[in-house]
Amino acid sequence: MTTTSGRPAALVTGASRGIGLGIARRLADAGYDLTVSARDAARLDKAAAALADAGGRVHPVPADMAIENDVQRLAAEHSQHHGRLDVLVIGAGVGSSGALEETTMKRYDLQFDVNVRAPFVLLQTSLPLLRKTAAANPEHGAKVIALASITGVAAEPALAVYGATKAALISLCRSVNTEESAHGVSATAICPGYVDTDMAAYMRDRIEPHQMIRVEDVAELAMSVTRLSACAVVPELVVTRPGEQLWRA
Repeated sequence: MTTTSGRPAALVTGASRGIGLGIARRLADAGYDLTVSARDAARLDKAAAALADAGGRVHPVPADMAIENDVQRLAAEHSQHHGRLDVLVIGAGVGSSGALEETTMKRYDLQFDVNVRAPFVLLQTSLPLLRKTAAANPEHGAKVIALASITGVAAEPALAVYGATKAALISLCRSVNTEESAHGVSATAICPGYVDTDMAAYMRDRIEPHQMIRVEDVAELAMSVTRLSACAVVPELVVTRPGEQLWRA
C-alpha cells in the first residue's frame, strides 16, 4: 500500500558507500524520505540504519543493477512505499581499467549493463511517478541526478569503455530534458574527475587521496540541483581537479 508522509522522497542507487551514500546522507539531513539501493544487502542495511537517524523513513532495497527485473522492482518498491519521487539519484556504477585492445566483451557488457541500460530502465519505469510529483509541485518539479564522469566529456587513457558509458549517460540526461523538462522533470549529469572513494583506490599510487575531489563536493553540487526551481535546467556539471590541464580526471 502506498503511504506518504508529506515529506519529499528520493530514490538513490549505489547508496551503500562512496558518492551515492554521501548524497543520501545530505538528502536525509535535508528532510527527505529515502529508498536506498545497492547490491550488498548487509552493507546497505547498515547504511540505511545510519540514514534513518536523521528522522525520515528509509527503505532499503538490495538490487543488482545488471539485472533488469531488479531495476524494475526497485522502482516499484519506491512507488509503493513513498508514493512520490522528488529526486532520483542514479549513483550505481561499475568501471574497469584497461587498454582498449585488451578489454574483454564481458567487461564491456557489464559496464554498459550497469552504467547505461540500468539507468535507462530505471528512468523509464520511474517516469510516471516523476511526472506525477512534478505536476503536484510545479514550482519545483522533479529532479534526476546521474553520476557520470569527466571521462564522458574528455577521454582518459585506459578508460575507453567506462568513458563511453558515461558519455551515453550524459546524453540520456540531455534526452530527458528535451522530452520532459517542459513538464517539470529535469536531469543533471554530474561529471567529476577522480573522487576519493573505493572506486578510485587503484589510482592512489599515482594521485594522492588529498589531491582527489571530495565526496562532499559532489554531494554539495547534487543538493544545489535539488534546490533549483523548475525554470532552471542544468544538463551537466563538470568537476575537474586543480592543475594546469583543464580537462583532467
